[in-house]
Amino acid sequence: MLLLVIGEVVVRVTHAISEIPRRTIDENGIQKYYPNQKGYWVHGTHTWEINSLGWPGKLPDSYDNLITVIGDSFVENFMNPSECHQSVFLKEKLPNYNFLEAARSGVSFIEAFEISKQLDSLKPVKSLIYVTDSDFIESIKEVKTLEDITQVDLKAQEVIFGKMKSPGIKNILYNWKLAYYFYSRFPINLNFWKTNEPEKVVEKKEDTSLKNNMKIASLLAYINKNYTIKDKVLVFHPSSSMEIIKLCKAQGFKVIYLDSSTDKKSWTFDFDFHWTCYGHEQVANQIKQGLLFDNLIK
Repeated sequence: MLLLVIGEVVVRVTHAISEIPRRTIDENGIQKYYPNQKGYWVHGTHTWEINSLGWPGKLPDSYDNLITVIGDSFVENFMNPSECHQSVFLKEKLPNYNFLEAARSGVSFIEAFEISKQLDSLKPVKSLIYVTDSDFIESIKEVKTLEDITQVDLKAQEVIFGKMKSPGIKNILYNWKLAYYFYSRFPINLNFWKTNEPEKVVEKKEDTSLKNNMKIASLLAYINKNYTIKDKVLVFHPSSSMEIIKLCKAQGFKVIYLDSSTDKKSWTFDFDFHWTCYGHEQVANQIKQGLLFDNLIK
């Protein structure tokens, strides 16, 4: 028992593992984080914080001229310190606007629009929705049912909200850090356990066949019918499918396509496909250019 106590103290003091914020599901079915949490990334290299709205990062000083920034683990950005968040870089480059991030690992395309609908009460002038090819595919129940991800049942024309897997067991591991440390070092193949940490190694490339593109077109039509899109801007990651981009434009979506191909320096970590601080700043540069060039903001 004494060894367990000592082990728990050592893991906590040395920050041997990343502290991961606890999730909840709000009254609208949106998965977000319990408000007002703080924690350390692995080895205490930097801290993260969850604001009073349940999203990572700091709230803006004002909601005037607000632009919301919605996405998955790329925008959530636990891997970098707070000063490297999209909202910080965008505020530096567009000082007349305020920026609010709403992001969580695993957000699908349809859930991003559910989040945007919730934030529309703040009357943003624009909503930036960061997307990859997989966000579209994972949104469609007919392609593959994913119980922990919010999807659309295109046949029934309804949204099916994601559920958290085994929240009780996760809660134990979140609070018992020594157990989580051993799990992260010597993982057991447990289907119920899926952390909020960004997936590592290589970025997934989704099947963008004609059959799936037809389903994506149906998904876009559903969103166009059930959500406001005129103030939404889709920010596509580098190397995204041009076919999906064309489908989005055909449905009237405004699009910014990120391009890292001419940059001599990588936007991503050597060991992970998420953006570094440098990558986040280059993304913000291109978003500023895209918003101004297309007269999406003044």
